[in-house]
Amino acid sequence: MQKALLLFTLMLLPLSLMAKTGDNIKIFSKKDKTKAYQVGEGDDAITITRKRTKCAPINGWIQALIPAPGIHPITELEVLQSMKQSDSILIDMRSEKHYLKGTIPTAVHIPYNEISFRLDEVGCEKQGKDWNCSSAKKVYGFCNGPACPQSGIAMKRMIENGFPADKIYYYRGGMMNWKNLGFTIVEGE
Repeated sequence: MQKALLLFTLMLLPLSLMAKTGDNIKIFSKKDKTKAYQVGEGDDAITITRKRTKCAPINGWIQALIPAPGIHPITELEVLQSMKQSDSILIDMRSEKHYLKGTIPTAVHIPYNEISFRLDEVGCEKQGKDWNCSSAKKVYGFCNGPACPQSGIAMKRMIENGFPADKIYYYRGGMMNWKNLGFTIVEGE
């Protein structure tokens, strides 16, 4: 019962964090087709809109290039290079339903809401209540794309639990860019 309650609480935490962002250009449901963002004031005001399109079909809100200080933003080239590095791990941080529809080859699935208690899978060691991540691998993480908050949330949780930010590489383009660029996609297992 306690484990179920803990898991439920961990799953709700990211949702509460999303609600506190105050970002007004987010799209969360299929009913949301367009959101507006006001730039400037008075006669200089400009309205920027975000529309759901075939190329940008995902829900969420636009993510920062760097989710937390010290994290390295990367492109597809670095993702490809990470696949050849023994000291690195490529992690699909999306929810299981997205992962099962397809992922980047060699990616390991660790959902964004589980990463903080699965750091042993990236080379950290549990020491009492804390993690020792001095021998951790470099983590290359991604989710659905620029409007998906899952990998950014996961990376922040990793850092809060002792993972060094300078060993985190954020592929902000995620599955949306990977797919749109025509790269190989494999079924999640």
